[in-house]
Amino acid sequence: MTASPTASRTPFDASRLSALIQDGDSRVGPVTVVGTTGSTNADLADAFRADPGLADRTVIVAEEQVTARGRLGRRWSAPAGAQVIMSVLLRPSVQEVPAERFGELPLLIGVAIAETARAVGVDAQLKWPNDVIVSDRRSGDTPHGYRKLAGILVEAVSLDPVAVVVGVGVNASITAGEFADAGVEAGTSLTDQGAELGSVQAREALAAAELSWIADVDEAWRRGGAALEKLRRRYRELSATLGTRVRAELPGGEELTGTAVDLDGQGGLVIETVGGERRTVTAGDVVHLRPVPTTDQRN
Repeated sequence: MTASPTASRTPFDASRLSALIQDGDSRVGPVTVVGTTGSTNADLADAFRADPGLADRTVIVAEEQVTARGRLGRRWSAPAGAQVIMSVLLRPSVQEVPAERFGELPLLIGVAIAETARAVGVDAQLKWPNDVIVSDRRSGDTPHGYRKLAGILVEAVSLDPVAVVVGVGVNASITAGEFADAGVEAGTSLTDQGAELGSVQAREALAAAELSWIADVDEAWRRGGAALEKLRRRYRELSATLGTRVRAELPGGEELTGTAVDLDGQGGLVIETVGGERRTVTAGDVVHLRPVPTTDQRN
């Protein structure tokens, strides 16, 4: 008998989850589990400011966020237990990661989240700069041909010492009806895509797997060289943006339309217009990035 899509929403067992995470991957730091909070990113940033000696890869996991923010301050909330919500503190040294590499961290974290989803049978892809998506299986139901599965928000907390908070929210069991009630027309969840999350233990295992993938990505990002190049190649393999026609909506009402052809070494997206001009946009530049029909020739 197939479990209810909401069967995994029982609250996390904090002791069990912490043991599962840290026994499974010693690279992950101390884990705190909370019920309802405003924002795990804000909580972790505040914890670091109160204690600048906070351990590398310290984690906060929450059942529910009520004032969470996405990129550009966009708000989103979901029923308690319907997501896997976490923030991770990364403390690389300036010798490990040059400043110019910080811009690509949200993209690389996307690989970790997509791989976690793929491990439970969901064909996740990456939409530049910070969304994990699934192509819309109900063709025509969404205006852009995809549904959002997860979002990523990376925020710098300190430059000296370096401290970065990586926030991730994965839609675990949100139903189509709940998305509709919230006015979200293009959302999806792991269970909506056929993944089996029949218990809270399954959701705890998902959180543990996600953190292990994040540790893998963080190690490659810090190490650089061949490890980082391999990770960048994997991003390109999972990208639903590269090779497609896109329209970037920029501040002030400007629009840039062309083909997304590459990424620069700092996480910027290179767009080639019909006239052959190449322009690089950063996540901070773009209000929205949308796919467009190939017949649209505006540039």
